[in-house]
Amino acid sequence: MEQSRTREGSARRIGPYRLITRLDPPDRPGRPGSAVPCRRFVARTGDGERTVLLSVPLPGADPARCATEADAARRLLGTWIAPVTDLAAPGETPWYATPYLPALPLPVALAVHGGPLPEATVRAVGTALAEALAAAHAQGLTHAGVSPAAVLLTADGPRLTCFGAVRAASADGERRTGLPGLDPGSLAPEQATGGRPRAPGDVYALGAVLAYAATGHTVPERDELPAGLRPVISSCLARDPADRPTAADLTAALAPPTPHRTVLNSAGVLLTPGWLPGRVVAALARQSSELLAAELPADTPDTLSRT
Repeated sequence: MEQSRTREGSARRIGPYRLITRLDPPDRPGRPGSAVPCRRFVARTGDGERTVLLSVPLPGADPARCATEADAARRLLGTWIAPVTDLAAPGETPWYATPYLPALPLPVALAVHGGPLPEATVRAVGTALAEALAAAHAQGLTHAGVSPAAVLLTADGPRLTCFGAVRAASADGERRTGLPGLDPGSLAPEQATGGRPRAPGDVYALGAVLAYAATGHTVPERDELPAGLRPVISSCLARDPADRPTAADLTAALAPPTPHRTVLNSAGVLLTPGWLPGRVVAALARQSSELLAAELPADTPDTLSRT
């Protein structure tokens, strides 16, 4: 995190939180995986006791839909889900908070690493996210927001954020192609044309995320994919939803058999020391130290409208 960005955000407030810095770099239209579904900040309470990741809708998003999705996100629980612990009161500009962990959005992790991630890292990320989606789908919930930018990498595993980004961007029945915040390569064909988000759409989006992690593109040529991941990623990206595997199927396909694997924790056996490349680990440590050193100035009347 650059100090300039820290100074830019530190005097502003959203709800009870004072902003420290933005989590994401500026969106670069046309760059694969760069679409950020919402604005995300690292923020802290005025007493300095709690640091959170604060998410607010992009300019132009429907505030009512965003508020509805933020409230619904509290039902989405699991080890690999960033839990929603606080959100705006009715009538406020929508925002929601999750506990802060040093984290890099997946596109930033690839930039730090200098290219696509190792296959072992991609498998670990994919297995964890497949577990998260399988648990959500078993509860009748659809994430409807999986994309490279929605995936945060932390030292102990990935975290899935941006619940409901597809629904918040546009109502069902309306075309979603080209809308701000939606990564075109991660949007299932049936959702792009306005279809209601369903579980197979999450699987398509996860396939796009894994393709991005492995190649740097959400829609790579089949031959670009590592041979060991090619069949499973290709099956996720099937245009017909009926041809895609379930999230539970993905967990089994991505995690190699092991005596210590369980149905509830397939990802755990892959998240061993060294699962993240060294440069990504170093960037997480640097982020943590910069946050600890960040000083917040006295309160000012600055508000969300100036972010």
